[in-house]
Amino acid sequence: MGTDSDEGIDTQEAIMRATYRALCKHGYANLTTQAIADEFDKTKGVIHYHYDTKEALLVAFLEYLLEAFEQNIAVDERADPDERLRTLIETLLFGPPERGEFDHWELMTALLEVRTEAPYNEEFRRQLTRNYETVEATLVAIVEEGIDDGTFREVEPELVATLLLTCLNGARIYQVTLQRDDIADGTRESLEAVIDGWLRRSESAVEST
Repeated sequence: MGTDSDEGIDTQEAIMRATYRALCKHGYANLTTQAIADEFDKTKGVIHYHYDTKEALLVAFLEYLLEAFEQNIAVDERADPDERLRTLIETLLFGPPERGEFDHWELMTALLEVRTEAPYNEEFRRQLTRNYETVEATLVAIVEEGIDDGTFREVEPELVATLLLTCLNGARIYQVTLQRDDIADGTRESLEAVIDGWLRRSESAVEST
């Protein structure tokens, strides 16, 4: 049934939260409209009133998940590029410093469940692509600023973003699918070594400019 935290929110938000709980409990393959209805104090009829099909509901749900994800990775624009880059890597791996509305690894698992359907669902691919490009643009902008102010070497920002996102996305998938709890920590250490040993300009190079 619904939780106390659902009180006072609108019906569509309650449906999204119920879908999230049902997905976390049953997985994508066993996610049914009835399972979603069981997670809040409404009937299946209420769900069908707002969403004509299960497909329409899941498309809206993916958008909901991605909005939550993007809110979780917001960084302080006032920080210098090096700090912002490291903070973004940390947040992409482990979630925001202050616990958000969703448990980070639970959210990553829910997103992974939906990602598995993306090869067969054009709308899922579109939304996931938009999310990827949003995060990619954030990384590119940070690296470009770091190059401009002399913090980072002259590199191709887009290639840096591709490298980081490939490592980060892989780390999150491995963290939630393997019987290992050290993947995210190891990835953070590896990426910090990449930043320190390759991306950042050496002190001597900075002093000579």
